[in-house]
Formats: sequence, structure tokens, C-alpha cells
Amino acid sequence: MKKYLLAHDLGTSGNKATLYSTDGKLVSSKVYAYDTHFFNTNWAEQDPDMWWRAVAHTTKAILEDVDRKDILAVSFSGQMQGCVCVDREGIHLRPAIIWADQRAQIETQELIKEVGIQKFYKITGHRPSPAYSIEKLMWIKNNEFDVYQKTYKMLLCKDYMVLKLTGKYVTDYSDASGTNALDLNTRQWSEEIVKAAKIDRDKLPMLIPSTQIVGGVTREAARETGLAEGTPIVIGGGDGACAAVGAASINAGDAYGCIGSSSWIALTVDKPIYDDQMRTFNFAHIVPDLIMPCGTMQTGGASYSWLKNQLALYEVSEAKRLGISPYTLINDLAKQSPVGANGLIYLPYLLGERSPRWNVNAKGAFIGLKMESQREDIFRSVLEGVAFNMNTILNCFKKHTAIKEMIVIGGGAKGELWRQIMADIYGVPILKPNFLEEATSMGAAIAAGVGIGVFENFKVINQFLKMEDKIYPIPENQEIYTRMYPIFEQCYTSLVDVYDQLATL
Repeated sequence: MKKYLLAHDLGTSGNKATLYSTDGKLVSSKVYAYDTHFFNTNWAEQDPDMWWRAVAHTTKAILEDVDRKDILAVSFSGQMQGCVCVDREGIHLRPAIIWADQRAQIETQELIKEVGIQKFYKITGHRPSPAYSIEKLMWIKNNEFDVYQKTYKMLLCKDYMVLKLTGKYVTDYSDASGTNALDLNTRQWSEEIVKAAKIDRDKLPMLIPSTQIVGGVTREAARETGLAEGTPIVIGGGDGACAAVGAASINAGDAYGCIGSSSWIALTVDKPIYDDQMRTFNFAHIVPDLIMPCGTMQTGGASYSWLKNQLALYEVSEAKRLGISPYTLINDLAKQSPVGANGLIYLPYLLGERSPRWNVNAKGAFIGLKMESQREDIFRSVLEGVAFNMNTILNCFKKHTAIKEMIVIGGGAKGELWRQIMADIYGVPILKPNFLEEATSMGAAIAAGVGIGVFENFKVINQFLKMEDKIYPIPENQEIYTRMYPIFEQCYTSLVDVYDQLATL
């Protein structure tokens, strides 16, 4: 009789529960969507009870397909860099402030003043930023002191689900490395940063490995989810670190890219990679003792989506009539444009930019438009612009380690044209696995299997993941992109002052 591992991937727009058999097969998946409350320009909150309803609902739906006694363990991948304040009874005290929230700008400057930005980067592997958890907790202390006083522990998204299932207040190293409070070198909460933040140290949860069994499902949680009481709960990790396992980036030197709404390139290494300009950052991996250097751009796949919604209305309509994806038609048209899109450059900064620019004022642009420019040139330039920007991230890493090839996941990896463009611009072969959008849940499921001893180690990912395609760089294309890339970089730097002026309008 088959046995199963249940993984929940708690994202920004919903939770996806995925059931895997222990022999590496995806058996079933269920999705529960939820909303985000955006307000005050740059504030973003979610109701933690909504996450719990999503987990309970999708678990019950999964259990319609299998016997709950055959579920060996449950684990989680979760959105990172949030802040959930809970009391001693495990009740959340206010809505969760999620990763997208940027309100804690004053608190960020306080940390920079107290610690220094370079020293902070060397301790945590990250810049100080309103995006991170400790700055959000500082904001709560400064603006909602009654909530801060009642807070027993600050948790991350997945940690709150683990609390609801087991009654335990814990987090793992990967999620902790996204709080801006973890010393990445010692894997302990940084006393210097906690002191500078003026936060009570005991409000931070206990740190444990991603593969640790936190406890068993309580009687109350079993009633609400349908799981068998006592089912082991393995904590899992932050979504980016779980995705690394799901992309088979588990050994020092491995690299992967993700083309989702936001897009990133990440490595697996033994020690943090500190960029001299702090363009990239570092997370703790869910694989023990490894680090995941990463650079994340805001609108990679989102640029592709914007292109579809604003400039490809004919393709959207025609695709609906034909019963195919509009991106198939978009790619077909983009293929008609030559390498370099007839000299058209797209800057993919539709929501400002994180890595590599760290410029909230950055804007998108098409540079090089002329009377003979065609729609196919515009379409191709978007794919190339995203790849150029990702290449800037990749170049930060190439200074420190050799990169032989890259696995690419995410919805954007479906298109062969975009994978060829990436191969040509990055200068490395691009591999496409059989699963493109299951990496985070797959990583969490494997953490569960390792945690309960079903799998010896994370190398079992090779039973789950198979490479379906490998695209090599084309030398003549590389030559064109090598000439264009410095122009792409100059386009951005030339517009920095213009971006700042536009921000005042």
C-alpha cells in the first residue's frame, strides 16, 4: 500500500496542498485562494485565520482521495519575511504584516544608524529593509505598543500553521534568515541586531532545522483538518529555500532560476556570498549547513503578464478561440523578431526594483523604438530585458563561483524561446525539469520525508525530478547579446535621475 507526504505551499495569493507518494509521484493537489489587504500606499496585510482555513480546506479535499492513515507526515513551504504576533494562547493579535509591506522605513533607518549597513549585511546576509520581519515588529512596538506588550512570539506564515497543528512556537533557519534578525554565520538570533532593534529577545521563536518533527497533530487540529491525530508535523522552510530543493539545487555549486511573477536566480554554496555592492543576499538553505545566495527582481514573469494584458489583446482573443495559451501565440510572434529585437531594449522595472538595483523609484521603459519597430520586436525585447536583468544578478555570483548550467522553473520556463534567450545571455546550458511549478511543495515534502526517516537525505529529489530538455547557448546569438548587455546596463544608469524626478510627480 502506498504511503504519502502532504506539503502545503502558503503563497501570497493562496495555499496549494500537494500530495506526493514516497516513490516520487505527484498524486493530487488542491488550491484555496485568499486575498491581501493593500492600503496606505505601501501597506499589505493578511488574516492568519484565512491561512488556517485554506490549510484545513485543502487538507480535507486531499483526504477525499486517500486514507488519512496513509499520510506519513505534513510539512510546509511558506511566504517569507512576514510578521505574525501571537499571544501565549496562540491567538494572533492583529493581521499579519506580509513581505510586500513597506511601512517600516523609519525603523529600517534606525537599524542602519545603530549597526551600519555593511556590518548588518555581513551579519544577516541581507540589507536592512522594511520588507523584513524585525523591522515590522519594531514598527508594531513603535506604533501599537499594546499589541507588542501582549505578543508572546513573533512567527512567520508557515510557523503559525505549525502552531495551529501542534501548539508549538518554532521557526526554521531558512525562514529565520528572512527576518533580518538571524546571524547567518552562527545560525542564532543576533544579539547585536536584537539589541539595536530594541526588541525583547524572548519574543523570537526557537530555531530548529527544516527537517525537525515539531510534534503531532493535536486532537482539535485533527478535527478541523481531517488528519489523523498524532500525524507528524515537520516544519519545512521558507518558499525560496524549499524551491531550491524542488529545483535539485542541493549541492554546493548548483544553480537554479525561477521565472514567476517575481523572478530570481539562486545558488547553493557552503558559505555566504557577499557582493561588494550588496546587490544580492543570502538565505539559510533547508539542506543542513548550506547557504542559498539569491537575487530577486520584482517583475520578471510579471513583465510577461503585463505584455499579454496590455499589448497582446489580439493574441489573448485568438488563443481563447483556439483553446490554447495566449503565451504560445506571443512566443510565436516574438520568434519572428531577430536576436536583439532590432535594437529595442526593455527595462523591466514595473514595480521599482529589488536585486540588483535596490531602487524603489525605478520604472519600466522601451528604449530604441523607431518607425520600423514591429510588435514582434516589442514582444521579444520583453523576454530579453528580463534575461538581461537576471544576468546582472548572475554576474554578481560568477565573481565568486563557476556556474556550469542552470535549471529553470516557474511558468515562464515553459517557453522554449525564453529558455534559449536565457542560455544565450547567461552563457550556460538551461535545463527544464518535468515539474515547473511544484518546486516549493516538492522541497517541503522532501523535508518531511527526510525528517521522519523515509528518505536518507535530500538527494532523493532525483527520484522526483527528471530533466526533459537542455538548451545550449548559440555562439552567434551570444556575440550579439554580449554587445547589447553593456547598453542595457547604461540605459538603467542613465535614467536613475529621471526616475527620482518622476517619483516626485
